[in-house]
Amino acid sequence: MRIIEGILFEPVGCLAEFQPEEFNEIAFRLFDRRKRAGRSGWHLLNVWERADKKLDESERKMVESLEVQAVDNASVYEDVVPALTELKAMGIKQVIASSLSHAAITHFLEKFSLTDFFSDVWSRDNAGGVKVVPLVKAIVGASFKPQHVMFLTDTAEGLKVAEETGTNPILMMNDPDEAMELAMHQPAGGIVSLHELPDFIRLVAAENAKTGS
Repeated sequence: MRIIEGILFEPVGCLAEFQPEEFNEIAFRLFDRRKRAGRSGWHLLNVWERADKKLDESERKMVESLEVQAVDNASVYEDVVPALTELKAMGIKQVIASSLSHAAITHFLEKFSLTDFFSDVWSRDNAGGVKVVPLVKAIVGASFKPQHVMFLTDTAEGLKVAEETGTNPILMMNDPDEAMELAMHQPAGGIVSLHELPDFIRLVAAENAKTGS
């Protein structure tokens, strides 16, 4: 792995624990789907992407409202602020790249007092799409080289998206059983806690120094 200069964060599942109820409700109202969306809501994004659905104004407001509600019901991980503080002090550029709406992301950052940690914020609104689109916009917007970027994710879909963009997928191992299964997708690394992330980056830098790359 190359020296890391930046990290892309999807708040859902990587910075906070989100419940599935609001994502399930969105899937039902937009697509008449009652399948469990899961912690990350990736099922909803997959259905949305396949449908290529354009929301009218009332649908957009409904989705935003439910996503903001999801933020209100979310629990930020206790290691987020210490880890982000240390990463910022190390000079690591931190960027939000999310499929949530701008309203939901803004509410999330303000609610948990995280705004000052991130140099850029990309949502599905200013990126113009979901899943891989916000990541691509974040990489271009920050003038990153993908090989020098980490993307944190806790799902197989997230690992796939990272691979598509050429970034280094880092698995957030929130659930031990799921982590064992997801490890088969060969992420670039894995962490149990965000506390491990600064040391992970230092280790990568030290290994690159040894090899002279």
